[in-house]
Amino acid sequence: MTAESADFTAGNPQELALPPYVAALTRWSVPQDKDWFAYKFLDRRAQEVAAAALGDRLGLAFTPDDIVLCRGAFGGLALALGAVLDPGDEAIFVSPPWFFYEALILATGATPVRVRVQADTFDLDVDAIAGAITPRTRVVLIKTPHNPTGKIYPSATLQRLAETLTAASAHHGHTIYLISDEAYSRILFDGNAFPTPGRFYPASFLIHTYSTSTLAPGQRLGYVALPPGMPLAERVREALLLTAITHGMSLPDAVMQYALPEIEPLLIDIAHLQRKRDRMVAALRDMGYELHTPEATLYLLPRCPIPDDVAFAESLARRDVFVLSGTTVEMPGYFRISLTATDAMIERALPVFAAAARGA
Repeated sequence: MTAESADFTAGNPQELALPPYVAALTRWSVPQDKDWFAYKFLDRRAQEVAAAALGDRLGLAFTPDDIVLCRGAFGGLALALGAVLDPGDEAIFVSPPWFFYEALILATGATPVRVRVQADTFDLDVDAIAGAITPRTRVVLIKTPHNPTGKIYPSATLQRLAETLTAASAHHGHTIYLISDEAYSRILFDGNAFPTPGRFYPASFLIHTYSTSTLAPGQRLGYVALPPGMPLAERVREALLLTAITHGMSLPDAVMQYALPEIEPLLIDIAHLQRKRDRMVAALRDMGYELHTPEATLYLLPRCPIPDDVAFAESLARRDVFVLSGTTVEMPGYFRISLTATDAMIERALPVFAAAARGA
């Protein structure tokens, strides 16, 4: 890439980090005692702040012990999957998925089972999930808001999913856990609200991360939250902590934990992000691209003007506009655009998108 490139490939920052974020890490990097950088487990103050803030956002009552700190959503997913999956189990995950869902499931020795979202609405296909459940199913893994479609799964869908999992758990004689990857739960457009599956299904692991809300994906900080009513909550908590101990790379660094109370309220400029979304959606539609308006997340998902999305992405790259082919995220025939690109990148890229739509 060159200085004149327009990079839409990933949710990476294209501008400097939030100044208060930098200030928090700088402040807490200064040691206050000899044990400042010693082996650490979970910082109680960080757990307390995270529990209170998440409770306010989701309308649920979390205690500090319900929060297991981890290295972003990646670490949280590894902890939750490792805590409940054994070799021979099955884990259902929704496609299009985040890149590493399948690999994380395979790492536990379990078998991944893929279920597609509804093609027309991008909503969860609850009937397909129900049809994929077998006696070996122990986990259903979803992402809401969903990357790459930007869909927020509505309360009615989550209620149906909860009823399905409750009935299947009773039928098979063991709890089928729901893992809800909620990494984008604060990146909401148009005043949309975010309903968590934890409100409808207590046997849920809620995965949250500050790496997305602060647009600092290289600084890994997040947590797994257990909602009120989690069956055998103490045993589940112990399984998470045991997994954290045996997979030490899942735990956040000491400085990230110390800084969490200051990082918690920080959020990227959602209004600016929405303006970029609106600019690109309107312009691309005027050019003839077919795309829906995402309800949340950092991404757009237009349909390609030609069937081969990989070839289309390569043709844009030759003109210094870089997008992610839909095939990469199990959405052939589409391409993904990251709204973390700067305004200048967007303006440089729009004539290239227009020419590509004309086949020029």
